[in-house]
Amino acid sequence: MSQKTMLALLRSASGGYVSGEQVSEQLGLSRAAVWKAVDALRRRGYEIEAKAGAGYRLVSAPDAVTEEEIRACLPAGDAERPLHCFEEIDSTNTYLKKLAITGAPHGTAAVADSQTAGRGRMDRVFQSPKGKGIYLSVLLRPQLPPQKLLPITALCGVGVCRAVEKVCGVSAQLKWPNDPVVNGKKLCGVLTEMALEGETGRLQYLVLGVGLNVAQSAEDFTPDVAAMATSVNEAAGRPVSRAALTAAMLQEIDLLYDALCRGDTADYLAEYRARCVNLGKTVQLIRPDGSRDTVTAEAVDEEFSLVVRYPDGRLETVRSGEVSVRGMYGYVE
Repeated sequence: MSQKTMLALLRSASGGYVSGEQVSEQLGLSRAAVWKAVDALRRRGYEIEAKAGAGYRLVSAPDAVTEEEIRACLPAGDAERPLHCFEEIDSTNTYLKKLAITGAPHGTAAVADSQTAGRGRMDRVFQSPKGKGIYLSVLLRPQLPPQKLLPITALCGVGVCRAVEKVCGVSAQLKWPNDPVVNGKKLCGVLTEMALEGETGRLQYLVLGVGLNVAQSAEDFTPDVAAMATSVNEAAGRPVSRAALTAAMLQEIDLLYDALCRGDTADYLAEYRARCVNLGKTVQLIRPDGSRDTVTAEAVDEEFSLVVRYPDGRLETVRSGEVSVRGMYGYVE
């Protein structure tokens, strides 16, 4: 008997008991096969109570980003989504880019318990320790010109904030261009990568990657990161299910993608502006050559670009990827 089948039966009982005898008769299996499936689940971290005359009852599940746990948190209509789950991988973004070349369908998702080569924007290392975070990537195949996709990382930042608030009640803000922050510390990183046809410039695919700190304490971050990073559990003051958060983020990515394809992102823009911690603050623009300018963040325009004012009154619109923005007071990247 498969562990997957036994786990599905235990979940279907909604906290009640599942008779081992009835299961063995219904599926034509020996009682020993049923017991072995239960024992295997226990070794994976599932707490299963056995009671004479009643059967087995699922008491609790491990905090795991496995297919079984994530699908248990997804709506029934999402059952067909291709979902690849790994204990360890180099990078979920890299994995999906390889799958995209082989024709993997829109909506394919990859989730890892840890990454050995997690990446952030501008090739920064994204720390991805085992059992602490959610490292999620989704393959998208929009029928849109590349310039219409520029807001997607900002939309994803809003989506992550919504998912975190939905699951655990923590209200996050956003540091331009796409970093959810809580109490001035970074909660999450978003990395978007796309491939274009060389001759036509037509979009082949887009991979949207999210790395969310969930179970880290201050001691889990390296010294250079600890001062600027936090986690969902730290913000919520309690453990939060990584599977539930993963499912919520998948649903939010579907919603923001649909809004982007419809060209209906006004609600996201209004929410982004309300959550943006940079507005009205003094920040530094850091250009690729290392030069820096001290400016005031004035506004976020219709394309989610940042409008800044120089000390002489001159305005400039800066776009993600052109510069890095660091707060001089409060949040520091």
